[in-house]
Amino acid sequence: MTGVVLDRLFGELCDDPAHAVVTRAREQGRRAIGYACSFVPAPLLSVEGIFAQRLRAPGTCGTPLADTYLSSVGCSYPRSVLEQAMDGRLDHIDGWVMVSSCDPMRRMVDNLRYLCDPRFCVMLDLPHKKGPHAEAWYAQELRRLAQALSKAFGVDTSDDALRASIRRHNAHLATLRALSELRKKDPPPMSGADFHRIVVASFTAPEDSLRSRLDAMLASMAEASGPEKRTQECKRAAPRLLVVGSCIDDPRHVEVVESVGGVVVADRHCFGCLPGLEPIAEDGDPAAAMAAHALRTTQCPRMMGAFEERVAYLMGQIRAWGADGVVLETMKFCDLWGVEGAALVAALRDAGVPVLRLEREYAGGNEGQLRTRVQAFLEAMGR
Repeated sequence: MTGVVLDRLFGELCDDPAHAVVTRAREQGRRAIGYACSFVPAPLLSVEGIFAQRLRAPGTCGTPLADTYLSSVGCSYPRSVLEQAMDGRLDHIDGWVMVSSCDPMRRMVDNLRYLCDPRFCVMLDLPHKKGPHAEAWYAQELRRLAQALSKAFGVDTSDDALRASIRRHNAHLATLRALSELRKKDPPPMSGADFHRIVVASFTAPEDSLRSRLDAMLASMAEASGPEKRTQECKRAAPRLLVVGSCIDDPRHVEVVESVGGVVVADRHCFGCLPGLEPIAEDGDPAAAMAAHALRTTQCPRMMGAFEERVAYLMGQIRAWGADGVVLETMKFCDLWGVEGAALVAALRDAGVPVLRLEREYAGGNEGQLRTRVQAFLEAMGR
């Protein structure tokens, strides 16, 4: 793998969502709007005067406060977010936008409202199926959110303002896609963990605050990328892996996979490049465009009746990225991925794709055990 030095700021933003870049934006009068799901369109939270920040809880060592209010046999992501909201580490969040994605998330919002009484907290209703009726329904929810943001923060959420925000967001995504596409090279110019840091940082700070740094990283990676070469020797030395799962916002999870010789070339999870970097339509009704984009592109197991579509999408990405195998990481006690994971493993193995399923908590831990399992998986693949 060709060495490209990662800008230190990206790693700092991964470790600290209240970084000085975020503080500076708030001091300039921009409000931070936290959101916790890929179904929430970032451009709607990024009109002039506000900026979107994907909710994360890095550094969580336990959830003693949240465990009092949320079940310990539920997903640890909402418990970790509630823990940090209760102990003040998310005080920089000026508004909360959530979706009814699952029961643990709904219970987290209930307790957030009860315990912290945030100034602004909106829960979006989310369909369980795709289609024109679902898109029309969700567009209405987004219009409701736009009106609430305008009233609470005095920002312009007119159609023209939303289209402008979509255009800025698409330009940001285009740079991230260009960075991601370079990972198709063999060897890729950057590790999967470092690319993950770039994406997570982009979900944390205002997009415009990272523009020059992202352009510099793209130029550096493009210069370091040689011609695509795939030899048997290279394949044996560095198996190309695609990581699939739900909420993976800690690059250390990717580092575990790569520490024993694998190379993560693509990410099909909530913070990954697939399909999260696809552009949003810039013409027509912006609410309808954002609703259609969210429901058509987000490959979430919440969507009923679309499993075969998700499998077909994943198989296409395996071929496109030249992946030798799949690592499926699922959050412990996640009902959605608990069901999806079992069916997905069977479908991939039936198609002849090597797959390893790892169950983990949201926060880091058990890295030694995970590393051993990944190493055994690579050895079983003959790598």
